[in-house]
Amino acid sequence: MILAAGLGTRMRPLTDNTAKPLIEVAGKRLMDWQVGPLIEAGVKRLVVNTHWCADQVEAHVKGYGGVEVVFSDERDEVLETGGALAKAAPLLGSDPVFVVNTDAFWAPNDAAPLTELAAAYDPARMDEILLLADRGRCLGFPGAGDFFINDDGSIRHRGEAPEAPWAYAGLRIVNPALYAAYAPEPFSAFRIWSALLPKGRMHGVPLDRFWLHVGDPQALKDAKMWMWCHGA
Repeated sequence: MILAAGLGTRMRPLTDNTAKPLIEVAGKRLMDWQVGPLIEAGVKRLVVNTHWCADQVEAHVKGYGGVEVVFSDERDEVLETGGALAKAAPLLGSDPVFVVNTDAFWAPNDAAPLTELAAAYDPARMDEILLLADRGRCLGFPGAGDFFINDDGSIRHRGEAPEAPWAYAGLRIVNPALYAAYAPEPFSAFRIWSALLPKGRMHGVPLDRFWLHVGDPQALKDAKMWMWCHGA
């Protein structure tokens, strides 16, 4: 599932008339930096939620080749990271799915992180597994970090700690049944996470790539400069 319905408020004025996932970074739309590796990894079906500039997003996504595209229409109300999955649950089915944010990507931009995440996912031990970026190998992320990784691969939230070494990299594998149990109303995925974390049902895989988070106009400029300096 591609989360493409956000308003992109922190990216204004660039998103006044354009959806944030369609902003260009180094010659490609922002969302294409994530969709390309998905298709390379063998994904055959994309469920894309839309809200802001929905027609633009739908027109762009219909241009992807070799993959089926289905839309989850949120034009009436943006449902956030949890409610979006609740509404899309009938489209997602019962098997685990990749869930992808569209405001970050990694370089080199290949499919290896996706295949590593899939190989590590064990439904007997976990309900979600997150790709985690090293705060020391990233650009555009000013936060204090999100998670610690335990010895068994499970993760715990930063909580009251002043900082944590790992940031959520915007890619995870999800058991969609967890979200299907909720009404399609606005709520954050952290509603689900807060129940899974104490049970050890959330795990993490370190991203062995440089991570670029493109959340605002300055981060966009920095990402373009980084990509230019590294020949991407």
